[in-house]
Amino acid sequence: MSAAIVKRSLSIAGHRTSISLEEPFWEALRALADARGVSVQRLVGEIDAERGAANLSSAIRVRLFEAARAGELSRGDAAPGPETERVSASA
Repeated sequence: MSAAIVKRSLSIAGHRTSISLEEPFWEALRALADARGVSVQRLVGEIDAERGAANLSSAIRVRLFEAARAGELSRGDAAPGPETERVSASA
């Protein structure tokens, strides 16, 4: 599992923003959005609207933690799929 930070850009409330998360959090974010039947962009928009003064990346991590505690994410939900598969470096 890679702990490298991955930065991605999204449009939220009509504004472009960059979000930095570790890849496992991006995978879990996609899984939660799929489970709720919404896009990642919409889910991040909801988190953004409710976060108050918290940093957006931190608010996303907290939301994912809460979803996991509530059973909304199972261990298999965040498994890499075709769009998230990693390429292994050969030694």
